Amino acid sequence: MGNINHYYLGCPIWANKDWCGALFTAKAKPKDYLRQYAQVFNTVEGSNTFYALPSGEQILRWRSDTPAHFRFSFKFPQTITHVFKLRHVQEELIRFFTVMQPLQERIGIYFLQLPPIFNFKSLPVLKKFLPLLPAGYTYAAEVRHPDFYTNPQAQDQLNQLLQEHGINRAVFHTSTLHSLTATDVHTIEAQRKKPKMPDVLVATAQNPFVRFVGNALPQKNAEPLTLIAQTVAQWLQEGKTPYLFMHTPGDEFAPQTCRYFHQLLTPLAHQKGLNIGSLAAFAGENEQIKPQQMNLF
Repeated sequence: MGNINHYYLGCPIWANKDWCGALFTAKAKPKDYLRQYAQVFNTVEGSNTFYALPSGEQILRWRSDTPAHFRFSFKFPQTITHVFKLRHVQEELIRFFTVMQPLQERIGIYFLQLPPIFNFKSLPVLKKFLPLLPAGYTYAAEVRHPDFYTNPQAQDQLNQLLQEHGINRAVFHTSTLHSLTATDVHTIEAQRKKPKMPDVLVATAQNPFVRFVGNALPQKNAEPLTLIAQTVAQWLQEGKTPYLFMHTPGDEFAPQTCRYFHQLLTPLAHQKGLNIGSLAAFAGENEQIKPQQMNLF
């Protein structure tokens, strides 16, 4: 049984039938997915809250299916970020945090994904919004407008605002995805949907938040993931606790990409005197090994 230490690592989702026979047992049912996922990884993105609030029954099931050390990183509802654009959202915030309250002990990061139109001129709106956030939680904010990557003044003011409020700047590393020659439907779709964003690895608070999307085959991401791992090792040495999420086109190989990243990070962390632990074996892979072992006797 493995256990990841000092940082959080996971996938963008926890329910993917393509993982049956690999991360999940071959005959796993949807009701088994989260429990089997949480036996390996210690966090997951929760994009489902972006589209709709979960029921109280769902919340309690998510809590019971995960161990005490597991952390969800739920996205703010699109009503707050994309419909009302952070304005006049007090009631929406109360509704969101009230619904999620029974899962409070399992919340790692609340993830504020701002719309592409949110630019340098929008910063005053964010400045008014951040004080409305309840204390006692950890937050990350992602910006997608070019202003915050090409305009040094915009970038500095954003980073300073986030630092003042203890908010982590979320990083979405998409350059590897957009450098691929797309020949399969999953890569074509991922390039269509994922934004083109310059590579920026920055920590504005204690929990740097990095999302990576690249080649479906883990080893083909060796160069960018090694660079990310070097930065993460430095953050670990500084006493920070990063959150890392590995996407792939179609996400079929997201679990394997997580495992590959952990393998890259392990010796770099060890050089800095840190033992980041190991990942547990994938349940579906264990199933494939056991019959072969039994045949030896």
